[in-house]
Amino acid sequence: MRGNGRLERDGRAENRTPAAAVELRGEDLAIGYPTTEEPVVECETVLLPAGEVTALVGPNGSGKSTLLKAMANQLAPERGRIRLDGERVQSLDSKELARRLGLLSQEHDSPAGLTVEELAYYGRYPHRGFFESVSDDDRDAVERAIGLAGVEHLRDAELKNLSGGQKQLAWIAMVLAQETDVLLLDEPTTYLDLHHQLRVMEVVRTLNREQGVTVGVVLHDIGQAARFADNLVAMKDGEPYDWGPPREVVTEDLLADVFSVEASVDIESPTGPHISPHRALEE
Repeated sequence: MRGNGRLERDGRAENRTPAAAVELRGEDLAIGYPTTEEPVVECETVLLPAGEVTALVGPNGSGKSTLLKAMANQLAPERGRIRLDGERVQSLDSKELARRLGLLSQEHDSPAGLTVEELAYYGRYPHRGFFESVSDDDRDAVERAIGLAGVEHLRDAELKNLSGGQKQLAWIAMVLAQETDVLLLDEPTTYLDLHHQLRVMEVVRTLNREQGVTVGVVLHDIGQAARFADNLVAMKDGEPYDWGPPREVVTEDLLADVFSVEASVDIESPTGPHISPHRALEE
């Protein structure tokens, strides 16, 4: 990783860090699949700083989703460690990890006939024993999640009858009801129209700002990532290429080297670096 040195006295970025916020860190990682002979991702360090939003960006096949799966303990690294606030995620049982870390993957299936509210209650399973009934805490968490996701008017609607954007907000309500310290989202805006893309990212930002949740999100749109994230991790060929605040990471050189795009960048834009693409470069 080329890294630009914004870190760190104790491993955390020096801006707002709520007292309860926790970091997620990968160390000396090599990550692959049973079908691959060589690791798909290799990196010495990847950090999601406590209480901040970090976006993983890069072209298709650069390893973003693979890295996120490993960070969520959905894919065991061939080498290295993932630490949640200093504890190895592999040492936590599945229910304890689910109380502390939530993952919204790209693909999710729901039972036929499930309503938005019923889906949100699925997010409460880590907080209940096998025979325990729904508690007031569960009800309060679901109400907060539904409100934050903006799907109150859809609570009784069945998922099969919703648009793609509405379904995505319903799944976000479920993962918000989990009330975790860390939230990981794998391409949550893919296939959504612009309205729902912005709605999803505004929900993520509100959760981070108001509750101090540490967020890691895979995004295809680097402009969107630059607007909503505190940090970017730019991936290329299975390795982090650069890391840091968007105004430092998003450069014309990075767009050419990582995305094979000739573009100009306006770093003075009030909403973050504004990218004007001109043409595709030869890969």
